[in-house]
Amino acid sequence: MSSSNNADPSTTVLVVDDSTFMRRMISDMISRFPGYEVIGTAGDGKEALSAIERLDPDLVTLDIEMPRLDGFGVLERVMASVPRRFVVLSAYTAEGSRSALRALDLGAVELVAKPSGPISFDVGLVESKLYQALEAAREADIAALLRQRSIERATPVRAPDLAGDGVVAIAASTGGPRALNYIVSSLPADLGAAVLVVQHMPPGFTATLAARLDEMAPLSVAEARGGEIIVPNHVWLAPGDFHMRVRCDERSARIVLDQRALIWGTRPAADALFTSLADTFGRHTVGVVLTGMGRDGSAGLAAIRAAGGRTLAQDRESCVVYGMPARAVESGAVERSVPLSALPAAIVDSLASLSRAGVERPA
Repeated sequence: MSSSNNADPSTTVLVVDDSTFMRRMISDMISRFPGYEVIGTAGDGKEALSAIERLDPDLVTLDIEMPRLDGFGVLERVMASVPRRFVVLSAYTAEGSRSALRALDLGAVELVAKPSGPISFDVGLVESKLYQALEAAREADIAALLRQRSIERATPVRAPDLAGDGVVAIAASTGGPRALNYIVSSLPADLGAAVLVVQHMPPGFTATLAARLDEMAPLSVAEARGGEIIVPNHVWLAPGDFHMRVRCDERSARIVLDQRALIWGTRPAADALFTSLADTFGRHTVGVVLTGMGRDGSAGLAAIRAAGGRTLAQDRESCVVYGMPARAVESGAVERSVPLSALPAAIVDSLASLSRAGVERPA
């Protein structure tokens, strides 16, 4: 686990979980993090609301399944009255991942996967992930989060006239699921290009996110399994804990998954995908960096631009965390910074500009 020398010592945390064991373990972990102080705990949603009002914590770690009032009820009430930053802890199950995504919809900033059971001695495995989530939540722009929640699904933008050779690569982290939902559901069914996405999420959660996007998007969306031939009008999400890259043979470009070393502390990492696309699709690539903590995507976006592709970033005002886009802008890799509401049209325009340039099909 890394540490932060400039952490604000006044950052206070309320721990909410119906398990006494989990409350104690989570509190002990947070007490070891530089710059954080646990100022209280709560065992159910009713206690949580009372503690939030009484203690006014900066951050709240939140369980979902609780007696009397669940985590959804807490989020709905707090985000409608005095919004604040929530980090959700959810189980490594299909139902847990669905609950976690719903919590993100309701305004939670980040999620952390719990250990395998409600009382488990491997809870320490989540310590570094919890620290990263708290760091991201602390940086989150609550006003931008609320604006993002209010953005309505757009009418799908008009498809460009493409030959089907292009590819769109998207990187996202904190705040990404809602941004992806807006973008992917706004792209036309006949986009004429493939879309490959890296969203920083734990294993299992990416499959649920892909399934939900598939229900809402005109395009076909799936979690990548490895070996898929890249074809237009399909979206693939990198599975949690696997890097996603692209490899070309004589006949086609295929998705390749691996568990090589973490990049910037994460797997999947956008830099792995972006760099491979710059090498294989070159000038046919549109790279996009969305909201998120850290610097993942910056080096890969630079590679795409150097190869002649187009590069976009979500602008500061619409980002929940302006970390990844900021690093990409600072590096000179970004051609245009665009509000979330305008990104679908910007992606289509970028694809169309590549088509007009008359580029050759990648080898």
